[in-house]
Amino acid sequence: MKHWNELFTMQKKLDDRIELEHGLEKQDLFSNKVLALFVELGELANETRCFKFWSTKAAKPRAVILEEYVDGLHFILSLGLEKDFRFAGLEQSGDCTKDATEHFHAVFHAVHTFHQAPSQTNYDLLFASFLHLGMALGFTEQAIVQAYYEKNKVNHERQDQGY
Repeated sequence: MKHWNELFTMQKKLDDRIELEHGLEKQDLFSNKVLALFVELGELANETRCFKFWSTKAAKPRAVILEEYVDGLHFILSLGLEKDFRFAGLEQSGDCTKDATEHFHAVFHAVHTFHQAPSQTNYDLLFASFLHLGMALGFTEQAIVQAYYEKNKVNHERQDQGY
């Protein structure tokens, strides 16, 4: 879809800015970005509370969960840029029989697989599993893209402030 290309372009501008301003142009950041993605996924899971069978406390509001979700999307886009892979879009909708916890497991597995064997096929699987997780959390592609635009702007503002 057209919007994925636009998001890759936006992410490249942010990545280039961060690398230039932090003197990282010549560094291989792939493993750091993979770890950052794992951390963001953990933060997202924590906000959803989907795995916390021992607790009756409610999940965070949808807006908080969506913001955490797009934090992960930033790193997925960045990993694609790092390896010169792009995602064209979903060919089919996600598996509606899985619960959110199962989707989280699928994404964690896809991240690990991509880290071990970075290929276009493994990248497509990672991106698709992440979008399926988003759908399981109740987000449309349009909502995800809009939230990405908003968070990308915030990330640039953070760089302006020496984040």
